[in-house]
Amino acid sequence: MDKDTLFSSFGKWISPIITKSFKDSIAESGQDKYVKKLTTIAYCKLFLHAQLQNRESLRDIADDVNNLEFQRELGFSSISAAQLCRKHNQVDPDLLQHVFEQLAAKVLSHRTSPDNRIAMKVIDSTTVSLCLQQFKWASFRKTKAGIKLHLRLAFVDVDDVVPERATITEAKKNDRTQMDSLINEEGITYVFDRGYVDYGAFDSYSKNGIYFVTRLKNNAVIEPLESFEIPTGSKVTMDEKVRIGSAQKRTHYVFRLVETADSEGNLLILVTNRFDLTCDEISDMYRSRWAIETFFKWMKQHLRLKRFYGTSEEAVQNQVWIALIAFCLLALTKREVEATHSLLQLSRWLKALLWKPYAQWLNRIKRLPSRKSFGRRRKDSS
Repeated sequence: MDKDTLFSSFGKWISPIITKSFKDSIAESGQDKYVKKLTTIAYCKLFLHAQLQNRESLRDIADDVNNLEFQRELGFSSISAAQLCRKHNQVDPDLLQHVFEQLAAKVLSHRTSPDNRIAMKVIDSTTVSLCLQQFKWASFRKTKAGIKLHLRLAFVDVDDVVPERATITEAKKNDRTQMDSLINEEGITYVFDRGYVDYGAFDSYSKNGIYFVTRLKNNAVIEPLESFEIPTGSKVTMDEKVRIGSAQKRTHYVFRLVETADSEGNLLILVTNRFDLTCDEISDMYRSRWAIETFFKWMKQHLRLKRFYGTSEEAVQNQVWIALIAFCLLALTKREVEATHSLLQLSRWLKALLWKPYAQWLNRIKRLPSRKSFGRRRKDSS
């Protein structure tokens, strides 16, 4: 019998994070020194379970420990909301960030993306609003607090993506401040919106072999240098070699400008340092930004990020990392078992079979439809 069948479905789902390297990192940090009950690994199990079950509060999480199967998984039979609160504030967010990045790398090791998607990544950010009275450290506006999650997404296959790197800042932080953290790999093409326009960075990328495709701001100063021929039938209306910036702040390198339209007919002025692709390929790369918009929408609908279990900066960051870890665990399961179902469907079956043997969850994922429907047919009138 495969040793994996000895796991409960929940135990198998979280098993990729229970690694020797994670335990070693916890030991090195001294995170669990003198801790006998609520260890960092037990904390992860509790809060990943809460993420999966969309628990409302720390009291709800504490009540979950009344389940006998969960007690066996955790190694203890009770916990208080106060203990959970202290641990939630004490866990080092860097530990969870490291777990998230390792999981993302495991997911990407199963990728089946075409070559053009492997060498492309999408950058963007999303803001999570918070109550100013409770989260005064998360400065945003005069009447509102918030955090900003900056993400780098990579393609796992033609359509599916996974966040592989992230930073969390106060919401008032400009997107450009995180470019060095997210855009740093030679030979990769990064696709991002005009909130990341930085002429100095564009020169640096060209110097260091980093590629990008982005949208220029409407007031950008453009100096045309050479026009390229546009293929017949192309949706592109302009393809030129240009220099961008005013006389006081002009780029040293030359770039390529591609003018096209979005699906609603709005004009898009794109700039890139890739001259080896066709203008339509450049246009299509920018349109791939839809993937991160779709991910943010899914994340806010299905991950526990609207209400937080704690108000400290550490508690908020830890909950964000736990949410991203939960997503990666589902994505990893999907890749490992070669499932064709959505992540949402996998999570529904996981919740239904949470303490059943992993083999039952696997069999449900692998099960073929019991019947094939051809839909309602029109009766033959002849």
